[in-house]
Amino acid sequence: MTTRHWPFFALRIRTPRLELRLPSTEQLDDLVDLVLDGVHDPEYMPFGVPWTDAPREELAYNSLAHNWQSWADFTAQRWRLDFVVLRDNVVVGTQGIGAHDFPILREVGTGSWVGRRFQGQGIGSEMRAAVLHFGFAGLGAEWATSSAYDDNARSLGVSRKLGYREDGISRDVRRGKAATQLRMRLSRADWETHRSVEVDIENLEPCLPYFQTT
Repeated sequence: MTTRHWPFFALRIRTPRLELRLPSTEQLDDLVDLVLDGVHDPEYMPFGVPWTDAPREELAYNSLAHNWQSWADFTAQRWRLDFVVLRDNVVVGTQGIGAHDFPILREVGTGSWVGRRFQGQGIGSEMRAAVLHFGFAGLGAEWATSSAYDDNARSLGVSRKLGYREDGISRDVRRGKAATQLRMRLSRADWETHRSVEVDIENLEPCLPYFQTT
């Protein structure tokens, strides 16, 4: 999928094992297959927005629509990029990054998931490191944020490994019960201290005007 008027389709973020990019139509189909195979233990909900609780017959369209909507809604004031994550050209998950009022706040937020059969292989840490490099080195961010339920040890472990610090809590309802999320915040200085993955960004320059950072 390409267009001369939307340069993000040519954007690539690469680490030693992974490639992050906006998905092609075929890769969107592969991503949906991964969703249908399962993202987490059905008994546990790791997401603040419980999108995986939708009926199976709705998950495919919901997953496609989420990506299409993020492309259509992109503005310099509020944007989100959901990159498909490839290892050896196989879709293994998705890594999102987004912001509001980025030209002023210089702050990005991230969210992600890895297909169940690819979990426990260090992919989550590497793809978050990749998108943080995009935010800090590529766009000039000063802060990055994330959050996870206090019982989501895997996600919180990734954040702490990459240098995030706890930044308070928020309370919400998860499957009808009260739950606590830990807010995590990463400064540019802590990101630089904890960088451990080599990351390359290709074809960023044509995309920069869309962020209105200068």
